[in-house]
This record gives sequence, C-alpha cells and structure tokens, in this order.
Amino acid sequence: MPDRLARYETKLRQLQQKGRWRVLTGPGGIDFTSNDYLALAGSPRLTAGAIAALERGVPVGAGGSRLLRGNHAEHEALEAEAAAFFRSERMLYFGSGYAANLAVLSTLPQRGDIVAHDALVHASAHAGMAMGRAEAISVPHNNADAFDDAISRWRKAGGTGHPWIVVESLYSMDGDKAPLPDLAELANRHDGFLVIDEAHATGVHGAGGRGLAEELEGRENVVVLHTCGKALGASGALVGASRVLCDYLVNRASPFIYATAPSPLQAASVRQALNVVAAEPERREKLQDLVAFANRLVADRLGFAGSGSQILPVIIGDNRCAMQIAERMQADGFDIRAIRPPTVPKGTARLRIAITLNVDAPTIVRMVERLAQVMAEERP
Repeated sequence: MPDRLARYETKLRQLQQKGRWRVLTGPGGIDFTSNDYLALAGSPRLTAGAIAALERGVPVGAGGSRLLRGNHAEHEALEAEAAAFFRSERMLYFGSGYAANLAVLSTLPQRGDIVAHDALVHASAHAGMAMGRAEAISVPHNNADAFDDAISRWRKAGGTGHPWIVVESLYSMDGDKAPLPDLAELANRHDGFLVIDEAHATGVHGAGGRGLAEELEGRENVVVLHTCGKALGASGALVGASRVLCDYLVNRASPFIYATAPSPLQAASVRQALNVVAAEPERREKLQDLVAFANRLVADRLGFAGSGSQILPVIIGDNRCAMQIAERMQADGFDIRAIRPPTVPKGTARLRIAITLNVDAPTIVRMVERLAQVMAEERP
C-alpha cells in the first residue's frame, strides 16, 4: 500500500482492535432500530402524497440554493404550515437535522456569548459549536442546577454576552427527557436563549405530536429544531424561532446560504406527514401503549429500568460483547444494532432498542425473551 494511505490503514486497524469498526449494512429483519416511530416512512399516505405532488409538477430537485433559484413554493408552504402547527413565529426548512444544528449553533451565538450544552447533545450540535465564535462548555447531563452554576461562574468571570442553553428534549441514546421548564426559567433569569432539539420527540410527544417543547415554542428566546426524518417519515429539519433570528440565519448561516435547497418533493412529503400527525392521533396513542408495554417488559425480563420513552437503551458496557449480542439478535431476525463510543460515553456500549409502529406487542415479547437468553449466554 502506498505510504500516503498507510496512516489511514493504521487508524482503521486501531478501530478494529478497540471494537469500534463500522460497516454499512442494510435493513433486515424486524425493525427495532429505526426512528420511523409512527411507521410513516413507507406508509400509503406518504406514498400517495408524493405521487400527487409529482403529478401537480413538484420537482425532485431544487436546482440551486434557496437564495438563488432553489426557493420553491413547496418550501414556503411547508414553513408556513409548520409554523402554524408548532405555533412558532417562523420556520426554516433545512436539508437535514445535522445541517440545521450546524447552522443554528455556528451562527446565532455571538462572540462574547457562552454556549452551555448538555454533555449528551447530538454530534451535530458539537460540530455547530466548534464552528461558532462563542465559547462552549459542557454541563453534566440533565442537571439544571449545573447549568445555573456554569452560567453564574461565567458571569462572575466577566462574561457580558448572552448565555445559550443547548439540550435535546428527548435524548437519542438514553431516551430520557430534559427538564425543559427549569431550563426555560434559567434562560429567562440569565437573559439568555434556550435551544431545544426535538428530533426524537416531534410527532410522538406533546399535545397533537408537537413535541415536548410545545409550551415553550414561540417565545422570542427559544429556538426549536424539529427533525423530519424520524417520526415524520421524510427528510430534512425545521428550525422554529422568532422572525428576527430566522432572518439572521437566512443572511448569515453558511449551511443555509451555500447548500442546494432541500428537495421540493421532500418538502411536500413533510407537509403530508404533518397532516397525518394532526389527523390521526390514534397513531400516537397506539405507539404510547406499545412503549409502556415494552418499558414494563424490559424492566421485568432484562432488569433494566425503562426510559419511559420509545428509546430503550440496554447497557452492555463492553464494545465486542455488545456487537456479539446485536449480531446474534440480527441472525434471529430482530434488527437491533449496537451503539459504541464515541457515539456514547466510553464503557457504555449498548443496544439501542427503538419501539415503532412497525412492530406489535407479541413481536416485542418474542424479541425481549430471545434477548434475555442471548444476554445470559454472552455477558461475562
């Protein structure tokens, strides 16, 4: 191998030795791993909506950035309808949740501000903060007092800007909920802003599926991100904020300015998904019943306290052991994936079990019973 590639080969071998080697695998078996919580991704409703959009002339591609020729009527219709649905003053549609977090956190916090983020926020949030001009500090997970202390220390040290509190409403790898009312009070008291990533709550939690931040959205110091590729079954992400902050993103956010606009066809699909969420509350009700059932079963049979949400982490600890258990479950027809560092903290490799409407209660029982057997055989 040429010397110029040897360093990459060495690092790949190191990943293998640490049990962190990654490969691409397609879906197979019963879905216990996707974020398609409401089973909309392949639903007849979204399929019919996409066909109807194509028939009325909605293009697949935008052909340019939103600020050039890529701004389509479907983008603007989606943003208007989503703003009304989520009760936000304005919304902007991005091509992905990663791009949205990158835009918000690299653009809105200014030099002299402080970004206090939960230790477990998404990698995209870390990427945005790294690109931004504000100092960023990590705060212990779900600890409102620690946020208060961190901001107070910054003020005492001479901080004169505005604090930005960055959290997920429902954490993607642990399935637990942020103390949003306490954090909103902190943001108000410290003359700051609260950024809430609703990626795993949108469509599933809150009145009407509006998310866990539904009572906070629309405030001038609250920015909310709604991912469209999880419970909504499509792709992209919506950022809800005041008109001033959205205008600032349009004018200053590089991930918005320089990216080709999201597919107008996908914007039409998100519009259809929001209509389904509003018109079919029985989907959420059925999912919540399954979630409660699965949480009880995991606690009874596996000895793990349930998260209370549709995301159920089963902590294994060792990377290789987690991979072996996942591979055996996949071989038995259950699509369960292992999550390893650096996605999760060192020593907390886990199975991330997602409960969606793609399964039913008897299937959950079969999965948990088999998982209990495999774990008993594989764990030291």
